Amino acid sequence: MGIAERKSRERAGREERIVAAARAVAESEGWDAVTIRRLAKEIEYSQPILYSHFANRDAIVAAVAVEGFKELATVLGEAAGAANGKRESLMDVAMAYFAFALSRPALYEAMFILPTQLQFAEAETRSELRAGFDAIAAAVSPFCADVEIVTETFWAALHGLAELERSGRIRPGMRDKRIALVVQAIVDAGSNAPMRG
Repeated sequence: MGIAERKSRERAGREERIVAAARAVAESEGWDAVTIRRLAKEIEYSQPILYSHFANRDAIVAAVAVEGFKELATVLGEAAGAANGKRESLMDVAMAYFAFALSRPALYEAMFILPTQLQFAEAETRSELRAGFDAIAAAVSPFCADVEIVTETFWAALHGLAELERSGRIRPGMRDKRIALVVQAIVDAGSNAPMRG
């Protein structure tokens, strides 16, 4: 292994430690506890070393979010893996999305709530961010002609419901009924759409 390759690996290893520490602190104490000073203390690096990897806290949040999108894509891909154009496959994807959002609150917050410079729905969108969208699109596509708009709408509905549930702003115990309504709306929209030609 050459010097450049070794340095590159060491740099990547440091970045992984910084991101892992940020995630751990956020999950246990919330994002307000995640500061450059705190992370430097957690991983025993100086603050200048952290700044040599990440310009600021928002850049660390973005790195955590990218990790989250990789994980979400895997979860949704597995749920959509059996996508066969049936309503049940949409339910599986929706339930997997909810399980992800509710079981990883700090990670989900980094992905969807906290400000980052990540680009969405643009030519420059990172593949990690696009993969989750593609997994949802795989389950939605049998039901629609315009896959992108229906996928965006389905995702937006799931996100909105997940956020309302996470914040305690909707009645507990009704998740399955709410998701079933959203899924049925997608199925009905597809059956009412003009035939692809």
